[in-house]
Amino acid sequence: MIEPRIDLPVSEMPTQWYNLAADLPCPPPLGPDGNPIGPEMLAPVFPMNLIEQEVSTQRWIDIPEGVLEIYARWRPSPLRRAYALEKHLGTPAKIFYKDESVSPAGSHKPNTAVAQAWYNKQFGIKRLTTETGAGQWGSALAYAGQLLGLQVDVWMVRVSFEQKPFRKTMMETWGARCVPSPSPETQVGRSILEQMPDTPGSLGIAISEAIEAAVTDPSGTTRYSLGSVLNHVMLHQTIIGLEAKKQLAMVGIDKPDVVIGCAGGGSNLAGLAFPFVADKIHGAEIEIIPVEPEACPTLTKAPYAYDHGDTAKMTPLLPMYSLGHAFIPPAIHAGGLRYHGMSPLVSAAVKAGLMSPRAVPQLECYEAAITFARTEGLIPAPETAHAIAATITEAMKAKEEGKEKTIIFNYSGHGLMDLAGYQAYFAGELQNYPLPPEVMARSLAVLEGLPKPK
Repeated sequence: MIEPRIDLPVSEMPTQWYNLAADLPCPPPLGPDGNPIGPEMLAPVFPMNLIEQEVSTQRWIDIPEGVLEIYARWRPSPLRRAYALEKHLGTPAKIFYKDESVSPAGSHKPNTAVAQAWYNKQFGIKRLTTETGAGQWGSALAYAGQLLGLQVDVWMVRVSFEQKPFRKTMMETWGARCVPSPSPETQVGRSILEQMPDTPGSLGIAISEAIEAAVTDPSGTTRYSLGSVLNHVMLHQTIIGLEAKKQLAMVGIDKPDVVIGCAGGGSNLAGLAFPFVADKIHGAEIEIIPVEPEACPTLTKAPYAYDHGDTAKMTPLLPMYSLGHAFIPPAIHAGGLRYHGMSPLVSAAVKAGLMSPRAVPQLECYEAAITFARTEGLIPAPETAHAIAATITEAMKAKEEGKEKTIIFNYSGHGLMDLAGYQAYFAGELQNYPLPPEVMARSLAVLEGLPKPK
């Protein structure tokens, strides 16, 4: 009998996160004066215990017992073998996927949401503000906040707020408040609505609103929480890849040949890939592929630059591949991949040649998602479909080459809240959105005059 599911006992769940910053040099964040920032500049935004993780170069960081206890509600997540997809493709490749859709919020996001909520609670914080694109991160933080007794206010990118109304319902069910962004609740939101009343919004705008709401709270008991991009977020997600390495070893595989994850801000990709990046740094031959939308080609077409993480320039300057902090992306259905920048650590890994990014059109992603659903039975999120599209490409390449490769990808979330996108696809209402060069040129203009990473 075949074994399509590889389960790791709870007793074998990793008790430490892996910090890639220990093995991969990355330029520091800069302040408005162009000099590296100190922890004190971040203190109004994040609690000091998370700031310490953000700047840490310690290779292994212990996972607190309180976080492990919550993780154990759904972790370790299964590693699944995609036998049905392999048979359908006729490929000699072995395809595995780490199933992060089993979390209560349906994605990988609670891995850091629970950790961030726990550290904020320990620091005495009572309220968290955040942004969300497709709603997966907002749902995850709402869940974590409810478990740990924190009020959560979420600014959701307006186009996704309208496309995915049940995400708002999920957040409200877990006790959070969800606001379409840009909103009249903040100075940033009011200013943008005055200039662009019909804007679909962007993650950069939503981040600005959430940060403003946090730093202007006179009580001092509100902090901001981010679902991707920053080092401490990447750190918390590495439990995915650390579990996957143990699970592959259980079936006699010491390393995969190809590791794949979709890439928006970088968190689910980093979660699976960073433990394998460490192996690659130390000589292992592994191809690591971040997959992004052709509508938002951050890693494949944007420059490596210092840029702000938000539209209103409230964040420090981060060294990353960026389309420019004023970028307003097309309204593709993969709302979680519409961010203008990329995690500094993921960017550093791409810059160092440790990752090979590619961009995929929207329609190819939906075709891949439907193939996966009709073989493996699971309906993937549009973001996850990007990883599946690249996985199918790599599996067919193995078939053409006659090579038995091991491919692993991160099944970062289910698509049961994204069925409107599938409905639009079946109705022929979706199209590809290659980013026009003139739009990209206008967007990149905001990088002029900013420092360049060394």
